[in-house]
Amino acid sequence: MYTTAFLDLPHLASACGSVQLPGSKSISNRVLLLAALSQGTTTVHDLLDSDDTRVMLQALQHMGCVVEPSAVVAGQPLRITGIDGFLPNNARSQLFLGNAGTAMRPLTAALAVLGGSFEMTGIPRMYERPIGDLVDALRQLGCKIDYLKNEGFPPLHIGQPDFSQLSDAPIQVRGDVSSQFLTSLLMALPLLATDRQITIEVVGELISKPYIHITLELLARFGIAVRNDNWQRFVIPAGSRYQSPGDIHVEADASSASYFIALGAIAACDSSQNDSKNGIQVLGVGKDSIQGDIRFVEAAQAMGAVVESGPNWLHISRGAWPLKAIDLDCNHIPDAAMTLAAMALYADGTTTLRNIASWRVKETDRIAAMACELRKLGASVEEGQDFIRITPPASPVDWKAASIHTYDDHRVAMCFSLAAFNPAGLPVRIEDPKCVAKTFPDYFEALFSVSQASQPAPVICIDGPTASGKGTIAALVAEKLGFALLDSGALYRITGLAASRAGIAITEANASAIADLVCSKAITFTPDHRVLLDGDDISLAIRTEEAGMNASRVAVFPAVRQALLQVQRDFRRLPGLVGDGRDMGTVIFPDAPLKVYLTATAECRAERRYKQLISKGLSANMADLLADLQARDARDMHRAAAPLKPAEDALYLDNSSGTIDEAVQQVLTWWEQRQPFTASA
Repeated sequence: MYTTAFLDLPHLASACGSVQLPGSKSISNRVLLLAALSQGTTTVHDLLDSDDTRVMLQALQHMGCVVEPSAVVAGQPLRITGIDGFLPNNARSQLFLGNAGTAMRPLTAALAVLGGSFEMTGIPRMYERPIGDLVDALRQLGCKIDYLKNEGFPPLHIGQPDFSQLSDAPIQVRGDVSSQFLTSLLMALPLLATDRQITIEVVGELISKPYIHITLELLARFGIAVRNDNWQRFVIPAGSRYQSPGDIHVEADASSASYFIALGAIAACDSSQNDSKNGIQVLGVGKDSIQGDIRFVEAAQAMGAVVESGPNWLHISRGAWPLKAIDLDCNHIPDAAMTLAAMALYADGTTTLRNIASWRVKETDRIAAMACELRKLGASVEEGQDFIRITPPASPVDWKAASIHTYDDHRVAMCFSLAAFNPAGLPVRIEDPKCVAKTFPDYFEALFSVSQASQPAPVICIDGPTASGKGTIAALVAEKLGFALLDSGALYRITGLAASRAGIAITEANASAIADLVCSKAITFTPDHRVLLDGDDISLAIRTEEAGMNASRVAVFPAVRQALLQVQRDFRRLPGLVGDGRDMGTVIFPDAPLKVYLTATAECRAERRYKQLISKGLSANMADLLADLQARDARDMHRAAAPLKPAEDALYLDNSSGTIDEAVQQVLTWWEQRQPFTASA
């Protein structure tokens, strides 16, 4: 997951390949709560690991559930031993639920029925999301719920209920604000239906019926057969009791599928870049999904997508182009409909999305947010209380490079990533990309895995002599931008170390053998700045003085340099690369848009190296270090193969007296000056 302040997406030209989707947020949090309320242990497979599920799991443990393991582990099932409808004695806790409506609302209902003493808190945006209609419905039963700040909104305090006046009259709840209110009641009230039938009556039109369908399907899996009377009355039978189904599998998220369905419809496919069938293959959800958002497929087909489907997969490719504008009532796909707004940028006219009032009470006011960000790209947008109307830029020259504000809303970030396929060849900046953690933490990695840029991924080259600080600066710049990192000096150190460990003398006669050896090794630079050789952590081993001298020796062999040339170029990938070394800008990436030549006096560099070695517990002598650096500089500058020198278009940065932070900021400033959306960032 990218945790940078922003993520710059280069212009993307094509897409092709397969994507495995994460589990559905809607299903994951429903399953977790139902398992918690049940008798027995439920083994949950393919659970989504996201912000929303993490806060739900923490809350369940505060309720007395046993969760093994205590957090989601990729590829492993999660076991939840439920409370069988009863909280431990004197249960009390403060529950932080972030901005997770799928946790806040159902937990409020369940705990209000169970009793105890709980404070329900979250981030500031949660305190703007209405919950009054749910609270009103629960108070009809005798539940004790108090507002801690503003009437009708979290945070809340839940106390012991009084059901002495509970009647057989239907419990009424509005259906036109959020379907989560009804879902919450449907999951909580079976706890009260042990000896009586309970009826829930919807007041007004029920929006987002597909999400209620998910709830009813899952309730049935846990032993609760609710009667649905035309989506207006729901009857929970007497004698209801939650019973674990034993094992349950979470479907992949159909809402998350919408971005890749749209991608298949928008992007041409360069099949030479991928061995799979043309188009995008989505794995984990198919035509038989219980999720209403699977009907996004129908809307995408109406706009021109060609879609094939099976029991657990979808295949999407571009059909009509440009896409066809549509006028659609989106009540049945409220979350996925946001993706249609992004698709509208590529349509042949004006697209209207109607009956989307629920967008206004989601993670942000999504109608306002989408309208604002679409206009940044050059679209004409009209918004109403429950609709949005989008006319795309009239021609490629009318598109604008934009920095997209994401409002801490995962769906805004994912929708606008699709704008990187614009016909104007412009990049797109996504602010706060980590907000996708709510439902799809690895979304951008998945997008990049199937996308090809119109130009090679951008590279920032930082060259300079030994101990000039280029490695540290390059790592920090890469971290700030979310770019991959290539430490070419480390590659030569790795090469020397590998040869030494293999017993190969570092001589010209053995150059070909050394080259073959290093090409056979798996080399990894991890996000936490470790270096792995065939899985072995060699971060410290390659930083000794001996390793440095061996690196300088192998670097003069043309066979080794040629072998490492392609190895280094293979590090170039989306969204970009920061490479440091001695010939990054002159030999490895001569087309890099930013080349920096870092300088510092030999005395300054020797002092830095001395402090670095001492801090790691390694012995060092200042005079020896200075002499070695000067000798290395001479070798590097006068070697026949790729001598150390600045590229003709490199920018000089003297790092003798400034701080590392100042140097990093200077490189970032130079990079920012080359971006087309600097003014709007």
